Amino acid sequence: MIRGQQGQAGDPVRRAMRGGPDHRLCIAPMMEWTDRHCRYLLRLIAPHALLYTEMIVAAAIEHGNADRLLEFHENEHPVALQVGGSDPTQLAYAALAGARAGYDEINLNVGCPSGRVQAGRFGVCLMREPGLVAACVAAMRNSVDLPVTIKTRIGVDNDDSFGFLLDFASTVADAGCDRLIVHARKAWLKGLSPKENRDVPPLDYDIVLRLRDHLPALPIVVNGGIDDATVFATRLKQFSGVMVGRAAYQRPMVLRELEQVLYPETQLGTRQQIVEAYLPYIESQLARGVRLHSMTRHMLGLFQSRPGARYWRRQLGQIASRPDAGIDVIKSTLADVATAA
Repeated sequence: MIRGQQGQAGDPVRRAMRGGPDHRLCIAPMMEWTDRHCRYLLRLIAPHALLYTEMIVAAAIEHGNADRLLEFHENEHPVALQVGGSDPTQLAYAALAGARAGYDEINLNVGCPSGRVQAGRFGVCLMREPGLVAACVAAMRNSVDLPVTIKTRIGVDNDDSFGFLLDFASTVADAGCDRLIVHARKAWLKGLSPKENRDVPPLDYDIVLRLRDHLPALPIVVNGGIDDATVFATRLKQFSGVMVGRAAYQRPMVLRELEQVLYPETQLGTRQQIVEAYLPYIESQLARGVRLHSMTRHMLGLFQSRPGARYWRRQLGQIASRPDAGIDVIKSTLADVATAA
């Protein structure tokens, strides 16, 4: 049973929001990346960041193995559950399951541009249906007393005017959306792949600033292209929070720099200390039958731009992926990299 699941089926879980978690530094939900093993590692690097799960489809929570899908380690807190879907009743069920599992926030994905989510009538295509998104938000808000937030884009295809964005944001805010996380790019559903949609549409922070000015009561977190402490500090002065995506995964030690912007007196771990702190978790997962590669694949960028980085990636990417690989692979590789440094 997942931690925190209790009470009678159908009874709403009521937990005091107390303003919700701190959103100044958020780690983006990233499909096939920010699983529970990744989040545990990122928590070791960034003690105060708000972590987000990869998107979990609401239908899978209702009809699948919810315990497995929603499982996380208590050390991950604060952690938000991102769900995908467009059925208000189904999303209310998923939100309730997330609250029972112990998550700190429920986030609705209105930003993913993949063909699969379009076919399921969720993701960024929902920007064109603000009334439906509002109904989803209201249903989730009626199910739990956790913050209910939305992650979205600034537009979709040719629907990219400020009026389009403002109408969407105003509608969901009126329905009770507690916070809007805005990826400052629009999405092209026709002509660009999901990967291209992360880079090709240009960033437009100005339109997000206009939205902030028009809706001062709605907290806005900005996402997109934020990959160093200088940019982070600048955007943090403009918005209620900043969400970091690929940089946090590909160069995870950048999170240490961002943490120090917020908490300059905090002593954060070195790369070696972080790996050593991760080892007990890895051992516990190996004992449960989880393959080593499920954890080490998230560690490849730890020594980015440092002596021994290529050797670290090669060892963990090749040897640790073998079915019989054990934790000694990490220990020996770490010792070799430490010597190279």
